[in-house]
Amino acid sequence: MSNTQTPASAQATEEFVELPPGQVDPGLPKKKPALAHYLMVLPALLGFTLFIVVPAIQGAFYSFTNYAGYGDWHFIGFANYIAMFQDPNVGQAYTFTLIFAIVTTLLLNAIALFLAVLLNSKTKWPNLWKGIYFIPMVLSGLVVSYCFQYLMNQSIPKIITWGPLGEGILTNANWAWLGVVFVTLWASFPGTVIIYLAGLSSIGGEVYEAGELDGATAFGQFRHITLPLLGSFIVINTVLGLKNLLNAYDIIIGLTNGGPSGATTSIAMSITSTVASSDVAYGSANAMVFFVVTILLSVAQLGVVKLMGEKK
Repeated sequence: MSNTQTPASAQATEEFVELPPGQVDPGLPKKKPALAHYLMVLPALLGFTLFIVVPAIQGAFYSFTNYAGYGDWHFIGFANYIAMFQDPNVGQAYTFTLIFAIVTTLLLNAIALFLAVLLNSKTKWPNLWKGIYFIPMVLSGLVVSYCFQYLMNQSIPKIITWGPLGEGILTNANWAWLGVVFVTLWASFPGTVIIYLAGLSSIGGEVYEAGELDGATAFGQFRHITLPLLGSFIVINTVLGLKNLLNAYDIIIGLTNGGPSGATTSIAMSITSTVASSDVAYGSANAMVFFVVTILLSVAQLGVVKLMGEKK
């Protein structure tokens, strides 16, 4: 009996090429977005344009005028920007805000990562501890700041009479910023912890089991497994943290209102106080410079993170 040949389609072998993640097969027909997709995006696009883009363009325009928020105005060129750079109060606000934002961002991520690893470990009553740690997230920033203002200026000096704590740390021009950092950390870490917990939950247990078989200690697992796999989550938290802290306002208002002697006045407070005093043009110039500084810091931050990733 002779062997029958199989059809050509069965003899031919099909080659399946696995494409990299995110890459689409060029042979597939491109699908155009449906009308419903545009209709769903349109409200958000209109809202962003009306409440973000248009006011930003107006602010940039008025920064070159003497507009007071009402009445007539005239072009004065870069006079507002020159006056702003010569204003020592504005310089002090930028110095405080940058130092405060950088220090708080570093401490916030270090503390939040430690707490996330602790909450993700095998501890008793994990849900109870998570509930306790997340209490600051449901409280208003002003409520938190008023409570801590009473504690730092009234209650603690009655118990501790040493140094700045004895006189009320928020009333000391040299140490008030540390009180602001402490309260901001307490109010901000729950959101950062949640992001780190999400990152830890994405790491499979078999990875740590393999590390234990290789003889890795707990610190070795944290250094060589947890930190590298949480790289993208660290980037998210540092970028969001620095952005939010540069715009610090409500907690500082409740704690010190920018005092003592303007030592804790943030850039946001400087801009709003200027606009409130009917000097919209000067405040707009300050806001435009602040916008540029924020963009430059964000780009530099992403560049540093990318460089660190390439070295790894």
